Amino acid sequence: MSDLTDLTIAGAREGLRQKDFSAREIAQAHLDAIEAGNAALNAYILPAPEQALAMAQAADERLAKGEARPLEGIPLGIKDLFCTQGLRSTACSRILGNFSPTYESTVSQNLWDAGAVLLGKLNCDEFAMGSSNETSCFGPVINPWRREGSNAPLVPGGSSGGSASAVSARLCLGATATDTGGSIRQPAALTGTVGLKPTYGRCSRWGIVAFASSLDQAGPITRSVRDAAIMLGVMASHDPKDTTSVDAPVPDYEAVLGQGVKGLKVGIPKEYRMEGMPEEIEKLWQQGIAWLTEAGAEIRDVSLPHTKYALPAYYIVAPAEASSNLARYDGVRYGLRVPGGDVTEQYENTRSEGFGPEVKRRVLIGTYVLSAGYYDAYYLKAQKVRTLIKRDFEQVFEDVDVLLTPTTPGPAFAIGEKSGDPIEMYLNDIFTVTANMSGLPGISVPAGLSAEGTPLGLQLIGKAFDEEALFQVGEVIEEAAGTLPQPQDWWSAP
Repeated sequence: MSDLTDLTIAGAREGLRQKDFSAREIAQAHLDAIEAGNAALNAYILPAPEQALAMAQAADERLAKGEARPLEGIPLGIKDLFCTQGLRSTACSRILGNFSPTYESTVSQNLWDAGAVLLGKLNCDEFAMGSSNETSCFGPVINPWRREGSNAPLVPGGSSGGSASAVSARLCLGATATDTGGSIRQPAALTGTVGLKPTYGRCSRWGIVAFASSLDQAGPITRSVRDAAIMLGVMASHDPKDTTSVDAPVPDYEAVLGQGVKGLKVGIPKEYRMEGMPEEIEKLWQQGIAWLTEAGAEIRDVSLPHTKYALPAYYIVAPAEASSNLARYDGVRYGLRVPGGDVTEQYENTRSEGFGPEVKRRVLIGTYVLSAGYYDAYYLKAQKVRTLIKRDFEQVFEDVDVLLTPTTPGPAFAIGEKSGDPIEMYLNDIFTVTANMSGLPGISVPAGLSAEGTPLGLQLIGKAFDEEALFQVGEVIEEAAGTLPQPQDWWSAP
């Protein structure tokens, strides 16, 4: 493992500007790391070495002229949900085949316009539907972390498992990800990385393959809170091509770092103390409360009474929107085409062969809850519950600045351990879906290790468009927790 791959984005930015190394050198170091480790981790489904070195060369030329942009020469991985012009983009589904977009997603274009370097496309759950990155048509992603005394492969969390695994294993300095019900924060917690879901509308969804349009939001996975602030500052923008994109200035997120939490009010929602919650999760939560108290924050107990309905409501709203969004994959315009006797049979054959079991499950659920006679009973009711959840947060945020909760109900589990039980798998999102249902920002920060020696995270949920508070408080937790030990490198080829 090269020293260059151990850098943070902030550290690499400084080193490039000081000419301690070149953009080409840092890109090559990461390409070597991908070459050595990706076969074991399956984080990248499409490395792009030629493109990376060409972009790094262009970055070096700008650096030499003193024209460095905010992310000049920084090597990043891109989740396969983001369309990349001329580079295969499949949402890790067979149904998109070898689809090569003729356009670039707004978020990735923002990164290239800021000088970032594309290392390749990262694995994810098919159409972002999953909590463990086991549903990808390219096979599961492996977590670089292992339980003490065991070589059993662990999940990295999902759906952005490739992003989290690559950042944790030093195969990129940072990565794009998306979060529909916890798909940034949950894998970040399970891999010892920082994952931020911004406020809905903060980042454009244009050019990102849709799962559930009222819930999806792009964000970064990085190795530090500062790096997340740097990446979000570039990823976020107003985009006329996305009607849900908010026309508001993007703050200087780095500017709030170092301010501490003295005088801030931190809410502890009592409803997040779930029955049967593992003792180590409760202990970690109490440790987080203690850290923030010592740093000068005021802790307040709060109530979010409709929290218990969030997960069931989410699993009505998200599949309903998925059922509608995925109707476009019919074997006619692009991607996989499986012929049939007539056009209806072609649709059926293509979708039957192209979609995996989890996607089919959610499309069926979604179609059912939207069907005549059930729309009012399920979908409409779930949307009303969503309004109540949002109102709970609005009332609580009149008294507190941020909320502190666990990110996940437990540490990383083994591949195959929960994939046979959809309900148990869905419960992994129990602490994260409320932020999506209400459109609020949330961040997961590494906070310690489980009894098995694997990472655990604490989550902060903030007011709409107040990501600054999350960075401010997240940095204090990060400093109090200290740097987690790195996972022992078992994945690099000898």
